[in-house]
Amino acid sequence: MIFSVIAFALMNAVVKYLTLFNVYQIVFFRSIGTLAFTIPMILKYKIPFLGKNKKLLLTRGVIGVISLTCFFESLNHLAVGTAVSLRYTSPIFAAIFAMFFLKEKIKPIQWVLFIIAFIGVLIIKGFGVDVNSVGLILIFCSAIFLGLTFVVIRKIGNTENPLVIINYFMIMAFLFGGVMSINNWIKPNLTEWFLLLSLGVFGYVGQLYMTKAFQSHETNIVAPLKYLEVVFTIIIGVLWFKEIYNLWVLLGVFLILLGLISNFVVKR
Repeated sequence: MIFSVIAFALMNAVVKYLTLFNVYQIVFFRSIGTLAFTIPMILKYKIPFLGKNKKLLLTRGVIGVISLTCFFESLNHLAVGTAVSLRYTSPIFAAIFAMFFLKEKIKPIQWVLFIIAFIGVLIIKGFGVDVNSVGLILIFCSAIFLGLTFVVIRKIGNTENPLVIINYFMIMAFLFGGVMSINNWIKPNLTEWFLLLSLGVFGYVGQLYMTKAFQSHETNIVAPLKYLEVVFTIIIGVLWFKEIYNLWVLLGVFLILLGLISNFVVKR
């Protein structure tokens, strides 16, 4: 899981660094690197390419692309650590969607923990450095659609191979990003080509090691380590981008993580 969160943190940092490029081009290259892994593996293991639940798979692809695009665009407006922290409110939206669509129950204590997390959001907005409204709207759109993604994947369950689910997502990102970036294409130099292609590699490695982590140990031990991504990303933001996080922002991030990790423990 630590390898996974480092990979995702590095991917976020590269996206932040490549702000010269439009978000659609970033999404396009993010998909290419991952498809270079998923398609050969699907063919090698003779996994049905289209899957069984085509409607759910297409839905997961569409909402995944919306979430990814909003997240990448938010990095043009927010400090990278702040954006990642706020995106981690997605489990709250996932729980609310699951309550309506999957008839799952939310315990009273969970609502208290969700409120604690949202207080953290309000503190970041009210007292944070370089937090603007456009960035907040984008990151919450990303979190909402990511929460919906969790519910759709839960609905799909074990009926589909994880590679098929990821492949649908990345193919739709490839098509959407490719078409939308045609009129806004910026020619990368050699270094930028390397960084753009690395996005998919980091994304795939992050996904692979996260899956291995859940397969090799109990979920309640492994899952909280996922939130280390916020810590690693803030460190990268300070060292690489010279971002400033005052005590209020750090308090807000702490409350978000406290509320969400405690919620996970309560659910377990």
